[in-house]
Amino acid sequence: MKALISVSDKTGIVELAQALHALNVQLLSTGGTAKLLADHGLPVTEVAELTQFPEMLDGRVKTLHPKVHGGLLARRDLPEHMAALKAHGIETIDLLVVNLYPFEATVAKPGCTLDDAIENIDIGGPAMVRSAAKNWKDVAVLTDAAQYSGVIAELKAAGKVSHATRFALSVAAFNRISQYDGAISNYLSSITFDAAAAVPTRSEFPAQSNSQFIKLQDLRYGENPHQTAAFYRDVNPAAGSLVTAQQLQGKELSYNNIADADAAWECVKSFSEPACVIVKHANPCGVAVGQDALESYSKAFQTDPTSAFGGIIAFNRPVDQAAAEAVSKQFVEVLMAPSYSAEALAIFKAKANVRVLQIALPEGQAGRNTQDIKRIGSGLLIQSADNHELSLSDLKVVTTVQPTPQQLQDLLFAWKVAKYVKSNAIVFCANGMTMGVGAGQMSRLDSARIASIKAGHAKLSLQGTAVASDAFFPFRDGLDVVVDAGATCVIQPGGSMRDQEVIDAANERGVAMVFSGVRHFRH
Repeated sequence: MKALISVSDKTGIVELAQALHALNVQLLSTGGTAKLLADHGLPVTEVAELTQFPEMLDGRVKTLHPKVHGGLLARRDLPEHMAALKAHGIETIDLLVVNLYPFEATVAKPGCTLDDAIENIDIGGPAMVRSAAKNWKDVAVLTDAAQYSGVIAELKAAGKVSHATRFALSVAAFNRISQYDGAISNYLSSITFDAAAAVPTRSEFPAQSNSQFIKLQDLRYGENPHQTAAFYRDVNPAAGSLVTAQQLQGKELSYNNIADADAAWECVKSFSEPACVIVKHANPCGVAVGQDALESYSKAFQTDPTSAFGGIIAFNRPVDQAAAEAVSKQFVEVLMAPSYSAEALAIFKAKANVRVLQIALPEGQAGRNTQDIKRIGSGLLIQSADNHELSLSDLKVVTTVQPTPQQLQDLLFAWKVAKYVKSNAIVFCANGMTMGVGAGQMSRLDSARIASIKAGHAKLSLQGTAVASDAFFPFRDGLDVVVDAGATCVIQPGGSMRDQEVIDAANERGVAMVFSGVRHFRH
């Protein structure tokens, strides 16, 4: 049995080679890998010795040879293939271990030159991987260090790698090649060629977009029972994103669970203080900050107890016994938090269907998507993600009445919540708590009225509240509705041709208004 080893990332390769040698597997290798193995006392034959042809062109050509690809591609069950190998003095290769030049890591570095990128495009590696993966019935191909231990275990137990494992390794190999080629295409089609520029200008949106996602699970159905669905993650998911969650208990997540959970998690992790977000049908129906998980949950739940029934709850702080006892009193579909106390988990254990997820909480912008993607008929819309954060210094007071320090904090809180509410969005807040949320209406006036109605149903007074509107008020009537409901200060982007009309209305009504200069449409 022969193994050809040629890797850029040497992680675990010496241990793998030692295990193969102990199993009487003959080792073939290239350049730096061969030297590393020889330095560890392993008998290794260089590929140049096998091919009787030296590596050349600074290593660009070393494995592109019939004695390599013939040994990988020959079908052992076809006599004519084996006869051809014998006629040309080619020996079979049974195991290929290859990982590729670090193209993705290279182009991710600031200041990467075009020459650096080009030199990190692997040619021989992908060619060998494709040859071995195509001939999976006879050759096992390893493209990731995580695969080493499983293959060694099979060789030790059975003296060979099973057909099932070889097929799985082949699929993984072709997937890796697809990812690699996609990364090259994304990079090259994003740059503007300029012979005089060492570091090329790169577009945020390449001429061809190549995205790869790995399936985590099939789902029972999609948004509705007649639709099929599956859950995928990015090839390299960001830490702290929903796809990295560990499910501690509960039923299998549904399509709608996942969509709503993502909305809740993205919102709650935007707060630095202890926060709780309750989501129903992709919209926050209650958001609050407090001293701890219990207080933030209790305040968030007050906003809209009716909608919170069967909702998705996210915390950005550990859930302790007190918070768990409060949450367990209502029907909840999914619960998310960075961690749970043993007492909290014991409480939820009694509700076996509740899906309890644990997700590491990232810091700052970490874990957020850099792009938003929306599927349309036979196409995609791709945009940079709305990760804008507003600070006090960004606010422009446009009214005679100046907001108080407490009002400014309420306005910033309301603005942050409005960013995660479907447009048209109107959000009433006070003291770090949503008081009424109007979401997803065709008319901004209707969103404002609905927010007021919901506050009334929850027996919450809107007197003295702060209001956020995700886009400008095109006429004064929207401002009048929120002021009539009790708002005393308003935050909106500004930018309407009738801004002065709305400012005059705010001065007439005696309320403070600030412009954010940023719109937060969410469709």
